[in-house]
Amino acid sequence: MSTEGKLAFKINEFEGPLDLLLHLIDKNKFNIFDIPIVEITEQYLDYVNKMQETDLDIMSEFLVMAATLISIKAKMLLPKEEKEEEEEDDPRAELVRRLLEYKMYKYASYELKDMELDAEKSFYKSESIPKEVREYKEEIDPAEVIGDTTLAKLNEIFNQVIRRTVDRIDPIRSKFGTIEKEEVRIEDKMEEIRSSIKGLKGINFRTLLEVQASKINVIVTFLAILELMKVGDIVIKQEGLFGDIIIDSLEID
Repeated sequence: MSTEGKLAFKINEFEGPLDLLLHLIDKNKFNIFDIPIVEITEQYLDYVNKMQETDLDIMSEFLVMAATLISIKAKMLLPKEEKEEEEEDDPRAELVRRLLEYKMYKYASYELKDMELDAEKSFYKSESIPKEVREYKEEIDPAEVIGDTTLAKLNEIFNQVIRRTVDRIDPIRSKFGTIEKEEVRIEDKMEEIRSSIKGLKGINFRTLLEVQASKINVIVTFLAILELMKVGDIVIKQEGLFGDIIIDSLEID
């Protein structure tokens, strides 16, 4: 993979002093929360002495860490009074925090790299919708069928009727007797509505729902009305802003 446009500082196999420290800890199977500072400092200094790095900015980072390790080592080797041991924090605490933070971001970078490699294997299909499908238009425009009446208004009336149907159910007596499945076909309701409208100037939408015998009948009737609107057999009208919604036939006698 080309590295053009990418910037990465790497000395041999390590990307910085923390990376080198983690390598030494893992190699020696040291506990990161209880680092043997004397041993880790000696190994770290031995590695830095063998470096052949000419970039002083990068080399300075390793030297700063070497000075930090020597300072921690000195603090831990100096004898302390009993009172000081109880109050003073572990000199390695800040180093451990930095190592854990670096380790977390390092592993996160591995995950991101894996995601990048997986993404390179993904291919996306360009749009290929057939012209006939893209240019298809409904034969009946719902906006022309319902006029100024919105589907939201029809739905509002439907929900009101459903609530009233539920309120009429006796909460005690409705639990008695045998419950039988009520078969209501939407095709039958469509034919029933067609027959009801013939010869009339229109039927009140709310009244048509309220006269239904049960909740399932209300639901199927509502669906039948929407289906008749879709196929262009009926039209919905409303006289005035708050007037009744009337269902009328579009069929030619």
